[in-house]
Amino acid sequence: MTSEPTIIDSPSDWVADHIRQYVETNGAEGHIWRGVPTLLLTVTGRKSGALRRTALIYGRIGDDYVIVASKGGHPVNPLWYENLVANKEVTLQVGPEVFQANAQTMAEDADRETAWNTMVGIWPDFANYQLKTERRIPLVRLTRIS
Repeated sequence: MTSEPTIIDSPSDWVADHIRQYVETNGAEGHIWRGVPTLLLTVTGRKSGALRRTALIYGRIGDDYVIVASKGGHPVNPLWYENLVANKEVTLQVGPEVFQANAQTMAEDADRETAWNTMVGIWPDFANYQLKTERRIPLVRLTRIS
């Protein structure tokens, strides 16, 4: 008998509550949060090896998903981003569907600019977060593993 590995949810209470609601309802509640679509991202800790999960707003590029490593405009990247840079294979839950994906930071090109504008259209505060920090906020493209 094998048991499922333990997943550590975000240490932020409100994010952990969002995740719990999302998981308990299989995405029926929590997928749409404050009028925008969210997914659950599970990454492997680059130091601990532990599975860590957070909820993030997402957009789409064709069949792929796009997330923003904004951390509200803080001067450093969020830990989930640092973890997926170290281990690009992640698990996503989008609504009721759970699947593996590869994560890739988007290059500075026209596709990134289009994706950035899409994400700002979904969540306008992303533009404010960029104004608050000197770092270029990374965009991550998530491609389903077949």
